[in-house]
Amino acid sequence: MSMILKMTCPDQPGVVADLSARLLSFGCNILESNQFFQPAADSNREDGLGSFFMRVVLATPKGLDLESLQNSIDQFAKKFDANISLQPAEKQVATILMVSKFDHCLQDILYRVQKGTLPLDIKAVVSNHADSRNTVERLGIPFYLWPVTKENKAEQEAKMNELVERTGAELIVLARYMQILSDDLSRRHFGKIINIHHSFLPAFKGAKPYHRAWERGVKLIGATAHYVTPDLDEGPIIEQDTERVNHAYNPDELVSRGRDIEARVLSRALRLHAEGRVFIDGNRTVVFSK
Repeated sequence: MSMILKMTCPDQPGVVADLSARLLSFGCNILESNQFFQPAADSNREDGLGSFFMRVVLATPKGLDLESLQNSIDQFAKKFDANISLQPAEKQVATILMVSKFDHCLQDILYRVQKGTLPLDIKAVVSNHADSRNTVERLGIPFYLWPVTKENKAEQEAKMNELVERTGAELIVLARYMQILSDDLSRRHFGKIINIHHSFLPAFKGAKPYHRAWERGVKLIGATAHYVTPDLDEGPIIEQDTERVNHAYNPDELVSRGRDIEARVLSRALRLHAEGRVFIDGNRTVVFSK
């Protein structure tokens, strides 16, 4: 069985040596290792202190005493003040998708999950519109229609929290869900909510951003996937991409191209998150991409 170990801690001597020795003592073989050192904000410090990030893929032996391994890792975490996790590499992340009317990201995610290229276990789809109900229920996935108004927003978000708890969801995906989440919901699930938006933000906020971009004669369009925070569209960035366009594109063509980029970027971000390749570091991320 393969497992993924994620670890971050204050940088200090002996971290890698100690962890490697512990893994070796249990017969684990390191198949993949990524490391990154982030210097402290005060770059004038000479002691080298900062943050250390590490992701390791392990091949574990048959008959491994997983409880003893976890106890050893817990001891390591205490010794080095580390935040560390261990999970099966084949794990599918329990996920709730949220969508409004535009379903291009939803369709792309569902297709990739069906084909086995995106390690998610879709527990439910929540929407404030009924447009995607048939698509979702045809796949045997529960669909919840929860229209949102100013008067019932708190009630609907309470339902969302209950759904997360009941399904054991570890990830919420805003697959073009056109409602602003409350600060409370964003804080409660920080690091577990991923959103996608066009990269024109903040220059082209509001309705019809691609049409407004066309009016300005943009030469690049793109998309950004990020973790959700109370600061709208300002959360730690996971993945981005752009595509060059020119004067010959009309607004509808920009919209079509933009939706393709949004779907690709979101799916890449979800894979990176699900495979444990993303570390949140303040308002930044460390991403160990393949």
